[in-house]
Amino acid sequence: MDYFAIMGHGVVGSGVSELFYKQRTQIEARIGRPMELKYILDRRELEGELSSKLTHRFEDILEDQQVGYVVECMGGIDPAYDYTRRLLEAGKSVITSNKELVAQKGTELLAIARKRHVNYLFEASVGGGIPVIHPLYQCIGFNQIDEIAGILNGTSNYILTRMFRDGMSLDTALKMAQDLGYAEQDPSADIDGADARRKISILGGVAFGRHIDAEAVHTEGIRAITSADVALAEAGGYAIKLIGRVKRQGDRVLAAVSPALIKKESPLANVDDVYNAILVRGADIGDVMFYGRGAGKLPTGSAIIADLIDAARATDTLTTHHWQASPPDYLIPASEEKIQLFVRVNGGGPRAVENVFGHVEFIHGGKNGEELAFITGPDTDARLQAVVALSNTMKIQVQSAIRLLPY
Repeated sequence: MDYFAIMGHGVVGSGVSELFYKQRTQIEARIGRPMELKYILDRRELEGELSSKLTHRFEDILEDQQVGYVVECMGGIDPAYDYTRRLLEAGKSVITSNKELVAQKGTELLAIARKRHVNYLFEASVGGGIPVIHPLYQCIGFNQIDEIAGILNGTSNYILTRMFRDGMSLDTALKMAQDLGYAEQDPSADIDGADARRKISILGGVAFGRHIDAEAVHTEGIRAITSADVALAEAGGYAIKLIGRVKRQGDRVLAAVSPALIKKESPLANVDDVYNAILVRGADIGDVMFYGRGAGKLPTGSAIIADLIDAARATDTLTTHHWQASPPDYLIPASEEKIQLFVRVNGGGPRAVENVFGHVEFIHGGKNGEELAFITGPDTDARLQAVVALSNTMKIQVQSAIRLLPY
């Protein structure tokens, strides 16, 4: 008999226990032996049959030699980091959905797991129920992966979808997302890009084998996106999505999160509502896209159960040998990225715009005094941002400047 514990019995943790008992026969058949949930660590009281599993003491799990696997659904760093570290050092495998912890402490925790010959698995930390971590390692990992880009946050994607489909303002769409339970009362991690930043740093670590410091990833959210941006982008044949991306450039990588115009023909442009999509580009495989619900009780719980099965079937570490610390200059500044910008301006007219920005592709407007929208030529982000700043001193008032990306 194998035993496991769950730490944190909120939305995700309760999804794990629900799925375990619902699918227990199939899970045990996959593992090849019986399994039982022994402890649920939570501050709250539990009702019904699960109340007999409840403990308020972490040490009950840590010190129980029968417990070989622990599902961590607590979220955040404290106390999840301390608990996870101690569990791995005690020779217990840990399965988590905690993207903040994986992004910040993953290198250290993976190293401990490798040393102790146990597993630290985190499929559920990126994309909820979308299987992407395991395929990156096992299915396409032997190919050279050049780039990963995707819609990694369902809340921001839902808001942008409502702005495009229904003409809502960002504030109205956010309120609807909160009413439906897609957004927290404090939505900053979602709409300011922190959630996507953590996820893209994890994906970059998996794909390229070195830690990416999430706090150093250039990050912009969607707060500045307006109804006018949406309307003009759509008129030009584009959608606006919050895109997290990481790409290899020699021995270094560039990572960033920002709103971006994507051509409507792109598969990413047609991913709407709370769905996520992750595009993987490889030298030999071309483009591969993973698509599905990026969050939720049962999708995320399903990903955790899959990791739990893998950990129980493993005879040694599964994934911990690929992720190492990175050198200080590993991350390329986003200012060096070569991009194009969608720019919306008031004043100056087409001739004044081209005097400042050079040759551009106009999407809207054409008379002096009329609002103009255009796509710049390609240049580094730093130089384009300098031109945007310069234009504001020359009677051309920039209202928006959003990246255009080739996905």
